[in-house]
Order: sequence, then C-alpha cells, then structure tokens
Amino acid sequence: MSTTAGRPLRADAERSVRAILEAAERVLTEHPAASMEQIAEAAGVTRITVHRRFASRQALLEALATDAAEKLARAIEDSNPETAPPLVALHRATANVLRVKGAWGFALGPAATLSEQAARRHEEIARRCTALLSRMRDDGVIAADADPEWARRVLYALIGEALHGGPLPGDPDPDTLAARIVETLLHGVGPRPVAGRRRD
Repeated sequence: MSTTAGRPLRADAERSVRAILEAAERVLTEHPAASMEQIAEAAGVTRITVHRRFASRQALLEALATDAAEKLARAIEDSNPETAPPLVALHRATANVLRVKGAWGFALGPAATLSEQAARRHEEIARRCTALLSRMRDDGVIAADADPEWARRVLYALIGEALHGGPLPGDPDPDTLAARIVETLLHGVGPRPVAGRRRD
C-alpha cells in the first residue's frame, strides 16, 4: 500500500496517487520541465488534488523515483537471485529489469530526482546483482579472475544501451533481448570456438 509521510493511504487516495505518478512518468518523459498543472491534467485530477498529495514538484519527483525503485527491487526479487541457478536468475533479472525500465524510463533515468529511500533501493539492487555475479564466478559460469563489480557495471551498460541506444532490428521482446544481453556479457562478440577444432 502507498504511503504519504509514512501514513497508509485510503483506497481512493491511493488510486489518485497512482494516477498522478503514472501521469507524471508519461508527461515528464516527453517534457521533463512539465508543471504540476500539466501532470494534474494528464492524470485527470485537479491541481489542488496533486498539491494535496505532494507538497511540491520536488516531492512528486522524489515519490516517482521511489515508486519506480520499488518496482525495480520487486523485479529483482522475482528473479530469486540468491536461490535460483545463477544463469537462470541473471536472465530473469535482466528481462524483468528491461520491462520495468522500459515502462518507467524517466523515473529510472539519469534525470530522476532520487529520494534517500530510492537511493538505498538502488544500492541494494547493485549489491544483489554483484552477489549474483559472484555466484556465477564461483560456479565457473564466468572467469575465475572476473571482477563481479566490473561485470555488474558492464551489465548495466548493456541494459542501458539496449533501452536507449535506438531501435534494434526485429524489435526483440524483453526475454529475447535479455538472452542477447546475457550472451554478450558472458562471451562478448568475438567468434565462438567450434567444437573439435583446434585453436592455434
């Protein structure tokens, strides 16, 4: 359940907050400098309602970033990074992250105004990702001398490029794109050795 200043919201208030946050994501993606009034219009509520839920534009932006970070954290949790086979968990996590980041590009993008809670969530996500890559190293899925933190940064870069680098041939779905990202993380883009062929 959503909260404002730590207090649970009634169902009707929660619906209006949800409508405002979703409208803010849509409007700010197109117009990052959009006003509270423009967001209210897109949400189908009055400006007074927006100001009742969020004391300032800054408060709205921080709430948007926090909400998106929570969605991202749940997407990671859904991949079971500590218990699933590590390669399976990495693929699931990557596909889930692509879905969330694709839907919440502004709130999870470089222009986002992070709250302390959102920043903590992102730090937790990074820790879990690095730990998953450490499991992959321990299991021999990645090189024994690979740096899990560097691998995490490369993974983040690949996800960012997949989402923001322009259209991709065939418009792949998140699962297909996740497979491509994981394959590139693990093997790069060099030629694959052919089974049974000697490498000089």
